[in-house]
Amino acid sequence: MDQSLGYLREALSNYIEDHPICQGVYNRLEENNYTTEKEFVDGLAEEEMKVLDIILKQEIKHAKEEQDEERTKQLNEVFEQLF
Repeated sequence: MDQSLGYLREALSNYIEDHPICQGVYNRLEENNYTTEKEFVDGLAEEEMKVLDIILKQEIKHAKEEQDEERTKQLNEVFEQLF
């Protein structure tokens, strides 16, 4: 699995109990072996993309606050593919 998607999967694990869309995206990441962020994003529905937009903004902000440059970079790579 692409490293950026691994970071995304980890971030989604914080949301799967309360958000069924996050659970579905998390499961897709677990079940498929995506080699690029684009390959993953190309398979997303519009609603999934909207939810990921919100979550990734929150997670990137948190990573910046924690000064976790690698996490910020990896999550940004996924975020950039959404649009």
